[in-house]
Amino acid sequence: MHPSDSSLLQPPIRVLRQAQIPLSDGDILSARIWLPMDSSTTPVPAVLEYIPYRKDDMTAKRDDTIHPVFAQSGYASIRVDTRGSGDSSGVMDDEYAPRELSDGLEVLTWIARQDWCDGGVGIIGKSWGGFNGLQIAALRPPELRAVITICSTDDRYRDDVHFHGGVIVGSEMLSWASTMLAYNARPQDPAVVGDGWRENWFERLNDSPIYSEIWLAHQRRDDYWKHASVCEDYSSIEVPVLAVGGLYDEYRGTLFTLLENLSSPTQSLLGPWAHNYPHQAVPGPAIDFLPEAVRWWDKWMKGTDNGVEDQPALRAFIPTGVRTGEDLTERPGRWIAEQSWPSPQILPTPFLADKAVVTGSPELVSTALIGATTGSWLQFGEAAGQAIDQREDDAKSFTASWSVGDDPVEFVGPVTVALTVASNQPRGLIAVRLCDVGPDGSSRLITTGLFNLAHHTGHEYPTALQTAEPIAVEVPLLASAHRFEPGHSIRVSVSASLWPFAWPSPTETTLTLQPEQLVLTLPIREDTNDEYVQAEFRTPTPPPPSPIKVAAEPMSRVITRDLVAGTQDIVIRSEADQIDETDGLRYYTWAEDRYLITEGSAGSAVAECRRVEHYQRPGIPGPGLPDGSAPSWDVKIVTFSRMFGDETDFFLENQVTAFECENEVFSRTWSARIPRDFN
Repeated sequence: MHPSDSSLLQPPIRVLRQAQIPLSDGDILSARIWLPMDSSTTPVPAVLEYIPYRKDDMTAKRDDTIHPVFAQSGYASIRVDTRGSGDSSGVMDDEYAPRELSDGLEVLTWIARQDWCDGGVGIIGKSWGGFNGLQIAALRPPELRAVITICSTDDRYRDDVHFHGGVIVGSEMLSWASTMLAYNARPQDPAVVGDGWRENWFERLNDSPIYSEIWLAHQRRDDYWKHASVCEDYSSIEVPVLAVGGLYDEYRGTLFTLLENLSSPTQSLLGPWAHNYPHQAVPGPAIDFLPEAVRWWDKWMKGTDNGVEDQPALRAFIPTGVRTGEDLTERPGRWIAEQSWPSPQILPTPFLADKAVVTGSPELVSTALIGATTGSWLQFGEAAGQAIDQREDDAKSFTASWSVGDDPVEFVGPVTVALTVASNQPRGLIAVRLCDVGPDGSSRLITTGLFNLAHHTGHEYPTALQTAEPIAVEVPLLASAHRFEPGHSIRVSVSASLWPFAWPSPTETTLTLQPEQLVLTLPIREDTNDEYVQAEFRTPTPPPPSPIKVAAEPMSRVITRDLVAGTQDIVIRSEADQIDETDGLRYYTWAEDRYLITEGSAGSAVAECRRVEHYQRPGIPGPGLPDGSAPSWDVKIVTFSRMFGDETDFFLENQVTAFECENEVFSRTWSARIPRDFN
């Protein structure tokens, strides 16, 4: 029995498992809708989640932890696959393309016109759905009442998997493009759409764009990135916004920029977790997030007098310093709250280099082998994605360390490091890490920042550096929160390389720091003894039983070094296999990312990504599937992506191969040469 069945839920709900939303151009979006039982006679507000991740398989188990709860709480909850994904028709254009947003407006209009909806809609989403929730809100649709945005950004250039500080995020740009290459090649389900699935499948295989080519063609903050970046006009968002993020998530700075810039009612919730919904958070402590979300909806869509508008502007978890690896699943710390932001008790505080213990050479070489210990830029909470002890990389970097005195030091918010640096080449990059150094010398990574020195004149109009001429730059690190305990040290580590986070400079570059000019600015919080308590900040309600059984191999990260040749090979793998017991649909996914580099060789960096997406549904008895049946539907997509560069250009290779019942039915290879643009 499926957990969406009304008999499993109290109060009971009804589920429209395969709803269709017609678009004005003839395409159809596929939706699943959870409704209160009495919504046919008493219309209710609605909640929309609008993403490209396949409601019937990839996110089905997760969706059943969210949307039924909203329906039980008196909302119509709608999960829609974007155009070209899942069982929706068409082909995807790009992330947050104009057509995606215009489709979203049509979806809101369609929802508001249904007899079970009272005309008001809220939008919730994590990552992609958090992005487009803000973007749709900026278009001011009349149906929209409120937004909950989770792990998202208001600036597509500043905070995403493509660039940070004007530097190409080497570990994520190709990896995410490779993932979308495989995702966009997945077909509709013939059990849902019928015989037309194959025709649409080949449209997707032939016509889906290569995202890495698009993104790499825009290496500066041009109109491509300005599109759908709501920071271009914060005043366009007029509805209340609850922004949620985690200390291990790269998008966490958005919580502060939204608080500082939106004029509509805005609150931010910063937890200890990675790129997750807070009720499924890793590392913990997770919270009972769904009642928190319902309270937000109740206030802004039903007008309930529940005190939500009086909640603190910022609620944040401040972890305490422990050795790396001691809190892989649960982080020690406490919740705090700030009634307003900026907060009068949080003061930007400079830490000057002349008060620090300084180690390492101020001459930073771009071909130094630094960065393997930093974990994943985009983290989902797995142990293999978390950073390990930074001592090895600190020893290869320039460091400045300040001792914590008798009282703890804690900060919440944006972090910057000011530097004065000269380059012997017209280009170069700076990587900065903030670490908590324990009494035993262990170094724990707190946050990171990258900066393309050619962007010292701005991300829109970079300029070549004058060799040997010092320039002053301010490097923004990812916003964070942390408590440094007495006996610990606050350390800044600076390097000219951080592979695979930062795609390396095209030629060997030596940067010369002026050590005395280094200034770390931390938003220091004065009260280090208070604690914020809220009913929802407790162990989440257990999820309902699910017919979707998932077997997942732990994510792995293996680093291989040849100490003679100076080569380094980082291989990251993940794998999951799930079966939906309601109809036997099997979904298998496998991913491998590989990052190769040779110390001392500027052009040696290579990223390679492989993906497998495989669907099977049982049919007649016979060998083939675990239950002893032969598949009635069997499709597999295999992709390969590769990126490397020389002094003047980047090179991209992408391949998609598709199989039906193990017979190859499609294969295509793309290649591109894209000029470096001050990268």
